[in-house]
Amino acid sequence: MKLTVIGCGYLGATHAAAMAELGHQVLGMDTDADKVDALNSGRAPFVERGLDDLLAEHTVTGRLRFTASYAEAADFADVHFLGVGTPQQDGTGAYDLGQLHTAVRRLAPRLGDGALIIGRSTVPVGAAAELRQTLDAYLRVGASARLAWSPEFLRESFAVRDSLEPDRIVLGVEDGDTRSETDFRRVYADILAAGTPLIVTDIATAELIKGAANAFLATKISFINAMAELCELAGADVRQVARALSHDHRIGADGMRPGLGYGGGCLPKDLAGFAHRAEELGADAGLLRQVAAINLRRREHTVGLAHEALGGSVSGKRIAVWGAAFKAGTDDIRDSPALAVADALRRAGAHVTVHDPVATENARRSHPHLDYAEDPVQAAVGVGLLLHLTDWPEYSDVDPADLARYTAAPEVVDARGTLDADRWRAAGWTFRALGRR
Repeated sequence: MKLTVIGCGYLGATHAAAMAELGHQVLGMDTDADKVDALNSGRAPFVERGLDDLLAEHTVTGRLRFTASYAEAADFADVHFLGVGTPQQDGTGAYDLGQLHTAVRRLAPRLGDGALIIGRSTVPVGAAAELRQTLDAYLRVGASARLAWSPEFLRESFAVRDSLEPDRIVLGVEDGDTRSETDFRRVYADILAAGTPLIVTDIATAELIKGAANAFLATKISFINAMAELCELAGADVRQVARALSHDHRIGADGMRPGLGYGGGCLPKDLAGFAHRAEELGADAGLLRQVAAINLRRREHTVGLAHEALGGSVSGKRIAVWGAAFKAGTDDIRDSPALAVADALRRAGAHVTVHDPVATENARRSHPHLDYAEDPVQAAVGVGLLLHLTDWPEYSDVDPADLARYTAAPEVVDARGTLDADRWRAAGWTFRALGRR
């Protein structure tokens, strides 16, 4: 089939490459000309595992290309996926749907009759109904278009795999619209044939499924981190608590990793937007607000542990931070817990040096007041405290005995829980970890 993807950020670029991998002819469209040029050269302007390989393969064959022209996109196909951003509004936590409505306003007058638009962007419930009004207002006289919603469930650094091997696909269609489901099944024929379940529902339910999924994941993360707070006070080990809980099939292990909490461009934004929309509709969002509060508390607690490790004050002290990305496997620093902690310590008077395997340049642009090192050992030279804040596997490979020779004091706080405590203690380090003795 011929398909377009409107908006080529993390979601759109990955979706376009995945559709090409499935054998479709795909045209990605984005108004950022520099991004279009980079994607046409076979590389993404961000780090995402396996994406550059797909881009390189399918841009060479011509199965995948990118443009900055709405007219070209409208002429290319009759099935259009919307993947534009829906950032948070300042001050409210609500979704800003401006880019989404702008994309529809610019695309609609150019559409062929009967075209299908499939939303992929994360939106609050009711957004598609508003988008339908915009679509109808800008269609050519006498033309019609179908609107459906298929929310994405991608994890950064696993987005390619999640696109090609999803654990489920959700499709919301308008009342009585069986044709859109038929077309959608053609798009995903290979994936559906492999056994992936397709849940077909109304559009409002599809919108809510996405919000509910992220809210539940955030709740699991904050729950185990609330247990970590209790474990520290009780002298217990949150890792063993999480391990025991994970064997209960009603709970499971996914998302039950205690540590510094979640960040990035999805969970914090989507939880806030979900709670805001719930309150607009008159629902009690107290649970969701508490989930977000627990998550932020992990950062504050880590800053507190740093003060404690350095005798009550970090002012004038040298601290190394391992990690800038919000999680391993990406260069995404949006709402990064690691950078939030680093910045809080800097504001308290500490001299903070940060290392990250791939996110250093992004961090340097957004946090130029921090210092940066080229490797993990260099970051720790002369410091009185090391903070492990992003769980890159290479940090676990560093020899703590060798590293101790470069520090002013072998003190470490493992806020991600992935360093080998026994190994570090045996090498002479004072080892603290969230949720453990």
